[in-house]
Amino acid sequence: MKKTELLAPAGDMSKLKTALLYGADAVYLGGKRFGLRSYSGNFSPEEMKEAIDFAHSSGKKVYVTVNIFAHNDDLSGLPQYLEEISAFKADAIIVSDPGVFSIARECVPDLPLHVSTQANTVNWQAVEFWRKIGAERVVLARELSEKEIATIREKSPIELEMFIHGAMCMSYSGRCVMSNYMTGRDSNRGACAQACRWKYSLVEEKRPHEYFPIEEDENGAYIFNSKDLCLLPYLGHILDMGIDSLKIEGRMKSVYYVAGVVKTYREAIDAYYEDKEKFAANLPKWQADLEKVSHRPYTAGFFKGSLTASDHVYETASYAQDAEFVGVVLSYDAEGGFAHVEQRNNLKCGQTIEFFQPRQVSFEQKIEQMYDDATGEAILVAPHPQQRIRIKVDKPVEEHTLLRRAKHK
Repeated sequence: MKKTELLAPAGDMSKLKTALLYGADAVYLGGKRFGLRSYSGNFSPEEMKEAIDFAHSSGKKVYVTVNIFAHNDDLSGLPQYLEEISAFKADAIIVSDPGVFSIARECVPDLPLHVSTQANTVNWQAVEFWRKIGAERVVLARELSEKEIATIREKSPIELEMFIHGAMCMSYSGRCVMSNYMTGRDSNRGACAQACRWKYSLVEEKRPHEYFPIEEDENGAYIFNSKDLCLLPYLGHILDMGIDSLKIEGRMKSVYYVAGVVKTYREAIDAYYEDKEKFAANLPKWQADLEKVSHRPYTAGFFKGSLTASDHVYETASYAQDAEFVGVVLSYDAEGGFAHVEQRNNLKCGQTIEFFQPRQVSFEQKIEQMYDDATGEAILVAPHPQQRIRIKVDKPVEEHTLLRRAKHK
């Protein structure tokens, strides 16, 4: 069986390197124009070339998002931009708009085209349409059930990709206009203000200054606020269907989020191919690991059928997580048994910390010895932002290991 690709978000260079180090087979990223995440870091031409070279040096792939729904003015400079991406040897571009698709076929005929989830592909005939005009892969809409995906897989000879984890939009495959109407920022051209996450109340026409909560809550209700997608419990079913690529949402999420989610799915996918009993036994552990990153409550979305009221969060737009990111390992001193760490949150001796490693098994230990890197003095607490410290560790640790500790509830 061909092993399914794990595809991760890369909002900037640091996130790209983290995603690949923690186990992604490929990443998707955007340039400074023509993508749907204007407020993520994104990549200049020089950075994009560096990113693609870095990924290729380790046998990984890079797909570039060119997935806006272009207005006439947006087409200016597009051919030159596509030629630049092709010259950098990107592995594919991700496209939504038929006009952009057509220009790409003319300008860069050898550059593979993936059809974005924004194209709302929900049936096998649509997949066949895209195949016939030159697409190599279709990213399925999120609004599909397991049965529908299986039928599309059975009838479609080209590559299929689907989302397995991350934020969900209240509108069809992200085709939303709320932000346009309320703020003038066009969701379909990369500038979404996330109006679906705002708090709303009900106003009756003849009582314009009285605001009624839609739920029994004095603070109003978040009626458009979807839970986050998590298909880990159904991962075995998805792998058995033969989907070519499993995609994690989150180009605007943190390095810690990318590392945590990517490694969890990497371990789960590998375990399923190697030993299905081991896979089943470890599902609760992996689910607990996904609780440690910032997220809204999880849902299976449309995978098990139509959404219900329980698939939205009405009380808050806040995130939850069971652990907090407190540092990153810059290097390891094997002779002294010390990890050189850049602090990212207040660290103290006596705290139990998890060393969350890119490739090796993660472990927990209590901090017994800690030193300031600049002065060499022993310290009990590291309170300064990005303070460089040395921590005595029980086991060797990899560079880029993240440190996290359980949050007090």
